[in-house]
Amino acid sequence: MPPTLSASVHVAPVAPASTVAARRWLLGAVAAGPVFLAVGVAQGLARDGFDFSRNALSQLALGEAGWVQTVNFLLAGALLVIGAVGLRRVLGGHPGGTWGPVLVGVFGASFGAASAFPADAGAGFPAGAPDATVMSGHGAVHMVAGMVGYLALCAAFVVLAGSLAARGHRGWAVASRVVPVFVLAGFAASAASVLAFTAGAGLGLLWLTAVTTRLASAPR
Repeated sequence: MPPTLSASVHVAPVAPASTVAARRWLLGAVAAGPVFLAVGVAQGLARDGFDFSRNALSQLALGEAGWVQTVNFLLAGALLVIGAVGLRRVLGGHPGGTWGPVLVGVFGASFGAASAFPADAGAGFPAGAPDATVMSGHGAVHMVAGMVGYLALCAAFVVLAGSLAARGHRGWAVASRVVPVFVLAGFAASAASVLAFTAGAGLGLLWLTAVTTRLASAPR
């Protein structure tokens, strides 16, 4: 009788289908920032009269080609809301599982409001616009929506720091508490430097991509 060979076979754990589906929803929050910024920067480079040192990306929703940025706002908002649903499913019952998704959802909703109430013309854009900006009703709503949205995002980072720490990513948790300081500093400097404002807003979007990517790949 031939000898019996025994071998230990390691079988990699397979994530439940519900977890895989939740992580797919979370991809909305992963993609929102890079997509929004890529489309915005491409428009800023292509459109006459737009100057990154003087004009905010929101102003790209003005003029004949403004519909592109309006769609960009709507797409980013939809992706963020989808990501918030995924975040709720991934973090359900864990630290940050309630308020983290709610705050990211508020951030997504602010993009919808920004698309419905465009920013004011000014600083020479659209082409032919005066340098001075006169605040209108829709411009004020746009500004308030952005402020509320980014305050919610910064709060979400602080909340999600607990989720990262619970998964053993303490360096990520510390960074998630520090990044809001730089985001808010960019907003505070907006009166003196549009580039600082754009950098702060872009940092917030890209850090959300980084955090949600980390949470999507980490074991529950």
